[in-house]
Amino acid sequence: MMAAKSVTVGGISVELSNTGKVLFPDDGITKGDLVEYYRGIAGRMLPYFRDRPLTMTRYPDGIKGPRIVQKNVPDYFPGWVTRTEVKKEGGTLRHVLADKPATLVYLANQACIELHVFLSRTDRLDHPDQLVVDLDPPDSGEFGQARRCALWLRSLFADELGLTSYVKTTGGRGLHVHVPLDRREGFDEVRTFARDAASVLAARHPDVITVEQRKGKRGDRVYADVMRDAYAQTVVGPYVVRGRPGALVATPLHWDEVEDPGLAPDRFSIRTIASRLDDTPDPWAGMSRRRYGLGGPRRRLAQIKAAGAGGTAGGGGAAGADGAAGGGGAAGGGGAAGRR
Repeated sequence: MMAAKSVTVGGISVELSNTGKVLFPDDGITKGDLVEYYRGIAGRMLPYFRDRPLTMTRYPDGIKGPRIVQKNVPDYFPGWVTRTEVKKEGGTLRHVLADKPATLVYLANQACIELHVFLSRTDRLDHPDQLVVDLDPPDSGEFGQARRCALWLRSLFADELGLTSYVKTTGGRGLHVHVPLDRREGFDEVRTFARDAASVLAARHPDVITVEQRKGKRGDRVYADVMRDAYAQTVVGPYVVRGRPGALVATPLHWDEVEDPGLAPDRFSIRTIASRLDDTPDPWAGMSRRRYGLGGPRRRLAQIKAAGAGGTAGGGGAAGADGAAGGGGAAGGGGAAGRR
């Protein structure tokens, strides 16, 4: 348990308060533990937050108390916390930018357990640089269902559309599959593409996966959710702790880990993630060097849809002129995280 009244992080002194307060009562995890976690993970985490406005989810009385979802930066936040303006209907909001380790520490001291980030960057907020499909199992379902769907989606993206994808646990029962983009297109076009890709999988595996938004109509199928692919929507950031029992962490994975039937979402928590980072190269290394346009993949996807649920585009491999600067194919692993 952290007992200090302040901590210096990157030359910035951050005042701490009530570090002994228990935020996860079933696990005995305190606010001080949360501060130490975000302080220690900052070097791995911040490259994936660079220039992305974030939404804060705070639990001032712990995870069994009220949850506060906060977009606008309060006036009392110190001046060294970087802000950015985001347009909304009828005005603007000032969001936090997590651009330094001290910011993560400060937010943790505010009992901000979860950080959710934009899929676009401050210089072009209306043009996403990532597409994400959220594979959400039903309440009665198992993680293995989401794992199978993620592998099908990886295969569709890589083998048929020429897109490298990256995967992470959500800190819950599901998985997020990300595709890096070159920011040529707006959110509407990206979301339509993601929905069409998910629809192809739903047609191929109708008993396992669905794109039905109404929960009552999904049955026992995994929901392929593409609604995060919209302006000012957010997705839980890599290595973020979730405000749920167990203090699970949204964790980037290597695809061979997803292929393992023994993979379980509770493997990665605030108490176990440190050993993983010591032993496992960053699964998302090199993501910044792959930036895809969707022109060619969209044409191939249209061919697949025209051929029917079981059809193929007869393509795959590198995405060519509309694809990545750094090559296509299945996502590799290893190495240190590149600048994003």
